[in-house]
Amino acid sequence: MQTSYSRPAKQSSRRGFGLRMLGLALGLLLWVAPAFAQEVLRIPYVTDIGTFDPDNGFETGAMSAINNVYEGLVEYQPGSTRIVGRLAKSWEISDDGLTYTFHLVDGVKFHDGTPFNAAAVITSFERRRDRGLSLSYFLANVKDMKAPDDSTVVLTLAHPQPSLLDALSSPWGPKVISPVALAEHNKGDFAKTWLNEHAVGTGPFKLAEFKRGQRYVLERNDDYWGEKPFFRQIQISVVPDISQQILQLQAGAIDAVPINYPFAQLGSLPKGLEITSAPSMIPYDLFVKPNSPLDDAEVRKAVLTAINPALWVKDAFGEFASLSKSVYPNVMLDPVNPIRFPTDLEAAKAAISKHGAVNLVIGLHSAAPSYSRIADLIIAQLALIGVKATAYVLPSGAAYTLKHNPNPPDLLLTIAGPDAAHPENQAKVFFTKDGVLNFFGRVVPKADAIVDQAGKLTDVKERDALYERAGQMYFDAGVVIPLINVDDVVVHAKGLKDLGLRPVYPPGNIDFSTVRWGH
Repeated sequence: MQTSYSRPAKQSSRRGFGLRMLGLALGLLLWVAPAFAQEVLRIPYVTDIGTFDPDNGFETGAMSAINNVYEGLVEYQPGSTRIVGRLAKSWEISDDGLTYTFHLVDGVKFHDGTPFNAAAVITSFERRRDRGLSLSYFLANVKDMKAPDDSTVVLTLAHPQPSLLDALSSPWGPKVISPVALAEHNKGDFAKTWLNEHAVGTGPFKLAEFKRGQRYVLERNDDYWGEKPFFRQIQISVVPDISQQILQLQAGAIDAVPINYPFAQLGSLPKGLEITSAPSMIPYDLFVKPNSPLDDAEVRKAVLTAINPALWVKDAFGEFASLSKSVYPNVMLDPVNPIRFPTDLEAAKAAISKHGAVNLVIGLHSAAPSYSRIADLIIAQLALIGVKATAYVLPSGAAYTLKHNPNPPDLLLTIAGPDAAHPENQAKVFFTKDGVLNFFGRVVPKADAIVDQAGKLTDVKERDALYERAGQMYFDAGVVIPLINVDDVVVHAKGLKDLGLRPVYPPGNIDFSTVRWGH
């Protein structure tokens, strides 16, 4: 809307001066506004945050928020599986592998002003281990914790565990919470209720606003002991619809679409958008139920020939995926002898023709577009050799109860990503007899024994050789079919740099402490 008015001629000089001053003010405003806007990062989450308690929830999308408010002793360096110090500046491991001594960073304070010290570490670690919390297993092997002085923490293990540092570095690994906050808000539940929606850590950001299902705000911790983040504020909105996220990104209302941007559209992004991608532990695998048609050796070989991921990986993910080399993520273990799929499609077709009708049902762990895309391609490939396959999305949580399901699918398509970068975290979660995500409860005793042997070794080459051998045995026994490893892909406004993506983190978890605007 425009408004016009007139003034007496004698005021024209004053009017000219006023207009010049208004122009200067508007110019200053336009100069300041972008600078102010650049101090705020706007990120959408696909799913809501269940809990902000770092000890009591297996959050995936919210790890970037939780791990910028809380810190652990060690962490994985951005872009790698290398372990570096965080609240611990150094550490030693005893010759017998039972004692870990951590030397803490000086001058750290919690967000409530409480000094950080070794006693605070012990309080937090004991809370996680001893209070029946969902992530207690990370410290299950720690039989004793001591703080000989304010800057030293000593953990003593029940038995040697070379994977301990990886467990401590995991995005879900133990963090340190203000002991004052824990005491003040312990209502007989060890502060679990309060910590669902509140937080007091030592990290580069503070939790400033928690509106469940709507938005979350992190404010920069200006008293942070380490390097200060670029952004003053992180605004997190809950936007479940990926098409809405894309529209908001194109309109400049948010700064990134962290996950689920359609791979088919990555080659023709609108002007002003770009991609950051990084290797990740996102392996898509097929787990096979007992007594499926694949128990027949000829049928299994034919099916493997048809679903060979080399035939469809580019169609599904373009340049942002690679063939799985083993049953472990590629960035975790680089096998000497990668798993190979048979390639003779004519022989596969003849084998199925000879065998008779083969029908397969594939259960999809998620309704995410990548699952249906892979399933469609696999179904089409199987049709080429005469195998009829169908797929359906499992109800939420159903994948974890398949071993008790009287009518499970023949195959489960899932992302078998571990919670840490040590091969033990893959094998003992997904493949061994007592693995919590051994979906169909299948057992290969000889392979399990090799995994137990490998878990005691500190020599990485020797260790990985055993894990590779056990992995091949799980594959040969028909427990699992590794398919592809998919990169972590974030689509964002041009100029956003240093996203700090880590292979072990769930995809799309931008590190708010490292990300910045750059040129």
